[in-house]
Amino acid sequence: MPDRTPAPLSEPAAALPAAWPLVALFTAGYLAPYLLPTVVGRLDAHLPLSPAQAGLIGTVLLLGSAAAGFTLASRIGRYGPRRLARLGLLLAVTGYGTAAAAPLLPLVVAGAVVGGFGSGTATAVAAAGIAGQRDPHRASALGLLSVSATAGALYLTLPRLGGGHGLPFAAIALVAAAVWPATGRLGGSSAPAVTGVVPGRLPYPRAGVVLAGSLMLWSLAQNALWGVSGRIGTQQAGLSEVTLGVVFAAALGAGLLGVAAASALGSRLGRAVPIGVGTAVIACCVVVSSSARSPVGFAGGEILWNALYPVVLSYAIGLAAALDPRGRWAVLAGSASSLGVACGPVTGSLLAEAAGFPGMGLVLGALLLAVAGPMAAVALHAGGRPLTAGSVRRRGGAPAAVLAAGAGAPSGTIPRVGAEELSVTEIPLRRRPLRVLLPSPPARRRARTRV
Repeated sequence: MPDRTPAPLSEPAAALPAAWPLVALFTAGYLAPYLLPTVVGRLDAHLPLSPAQAGLIGTVLLLGSAAAGFTLASRIGRYGPRRLARLGLLLAVTGYGTAAAAPLLPLVVAGAVVGGFGSGTATAVAAAGIAGQRDPHRASALGLLSVSATAGALYLTLPRLGGGHGLPFAAIALVAAAVWPATGRLGGSSAPAVTGVVPGRLPYPRAGVVLAGSLMLWSLAQNALWGVSGRIGTQQAGLSEVTLGVVFAAALGAGLLGVAAASALGSRLGRAVPIGVGTAVIACCVVVSSSARSPVGFAGGEILWNALYPVVLSYAIGLAAALDPRGRWAVLAGSASSLGVACGPVTGSLLAEAAGFPGMGLVLGALLLAVAGPMAAVALHAGGRPLTAGSVRRRGGAPAAVLAAGAGAPSGTIPRVGAEELSVTEIPLRRRPLRVLLPSPPARRRARTRV
């Protein structure tokens, strides 16, 4: 997808946007998917809707979010992150506020669509900015920490404020309004490009397409269960709404610990191991949670699942950011993930009605196992490998690593131990005829005669 805005070859480090405004914007954009169970559950309980119809409204909301990401992937540099972020937050406040206050179903649906487009706009700007950071994995981990903490607090608070479908929408609108002052710290242009990136061309096209498609199915499987988790807890495991809110808050708290551990671990294990192995373990958790018939089994599956989900997601976001430092693959992969999230609620509702909750869990677990391999393969192929002591590539080996890290080495020219390896780009050179300038023979000196 071409970007018509030419990127500069270099930009001062001070021009990079600070991490905390991007984290705040990421929180406002990702909060709606995190609150999806309570949104769908309250629509089902307080409006004349069937479970499948309530899931369809959640799908429409998240489709608006995905549409915003696909539309703005190559236009953030043209319009500027500050302007787009404020537009997204304004749409989120307006749409979700309308859905919260409207008693009529058509207005609720229209407000959900507008609010979803605003959330997707905020998420797209945040993803592009995070890709421009020096450590995109750390920035994405901070964003997931923030949104998990916010959603956990809301899961503890909303059940105590009463019923009604408007409370979750109102909470998302208030968070979007609170993030508005942070947009003043965003720059007027998109994240700077890195030297050597060809403007208008997406690097790693095959790997990016595989990652985006796998991430869409990965998100669809998990959010299919997440969209009906409330019904599993109340109808199959026998939990009350207050107890269910406590379980969800504990699960999101476990997600906070998981993301903190992933941030501390960094790239020591690379990206393939956390993505591949983590997805396989998540598939087992999905099966356990969907087939649980006791509060203990349901809570254990939900907590372990939500502890691993943001860990794998943070590495996937970091992988998408590593594919293109200008942030285009990060936005496209995030939009594909939003598309999977959008199709999750209605998929979970239809599978639950057709095969029951345990059968739905088996189908979703098999789908997660099927996409674990391609995502790990992309991480191995295009995600870069960490440099460790004694692994200087191509020449030198361990002695070169020792000399490079020894005293007297100039700072800033040698990569740190553990830093990701830089990709090598071949630059074709056009051969020209060689011209050699030969000195002309010395002129004979004329003899001067004296008169």
